[in-house]
Amino acid sequence: MRVIDLHVHILPGLDDGPRWLDESLELARAAVAGGTHTLAATPHVRSDWPTAPEEMEHAVESLRAQLAAAEIPLTLLTGGEIAFDALPELDEATLKRFGLGGNPRWLLLETPYSGWPLGLDDAIAELASHGFAVVLAHPERNGDIAARPERLRPLVDAGMLVQLTAASLDGRAGPHARRTAFRLLDLELAHVVATDAHAPAIRETGIEGARRALDDDALFDWLTEQVPAAVVAGEPIPARPPRPTRRLGFAGFGR
Repeated sequence: MRVIDLHVHILPGLDDGPRWLDESLELARAAVAGGTHTLAATPHVRSDWPTAPEEMEHAVESLRAQLAAAEIPLTLLTGGEIAFDALPELDEATLKRFGLGGNPRWLLLETPYSGWPLGLDDAIAELASHGFAVVLAHPERNGDIAARPERLRPLVDAGMLVQLTAASLDGRAGPHARRTAFRLLDLELAHVVATDAHAPAIRETGIEGARRALDDDALFDWLTEQVPAAVVAGEPIPARPPRPTRRLGFAGFGR
């Protein structure tokens, strides 16, 4: 299993992820042990964690050096998890520096945990007019989307990608998030699985449990390697593997 994890809070001291370098290195070791060879450092960019791009870039450069010194075989990329309400405060140059996986075109946009963000459709359209595309982070944990996951269809049809959290698939995020995650997969409205890891023991970085819950190796590879690789490289998103004969959502429950 080879994984590119596009959503990880691994940079020490920037947000609610690791506080110290040794915790970041422990998280990195856990990621490698779980099959991850590349990950994007995505610190929060929002009012309570107002990360500046130069802070993120400096922390990534420093952690890369520490990974090399510790002989941890992990490729570390730049990025950021941008809150929807922070968008008006960020100019185009800043957004590009927070580009997901170092690709200035793609932005990881945080889904609020409650409520449908008013103006989200317009904001994504405005970003698209400036050459940006959006990966929407963990919408399965939002109650309004859980009640009506189909509302993401127009945004996906317009080019948005959806990222599910591994803990939602294997049940660690609770039954409602799990149900919604599999429903989004059934509707073909999900494109990436990432850990959103903050520490080795909190939203763990290993995603073997998600692979087992999904029970579809071809789809898992598409969600965790093929699509993330395309995002990082700026290449077209590869076609989704054919659907299995069973329904993913039904098969996923009770595992």
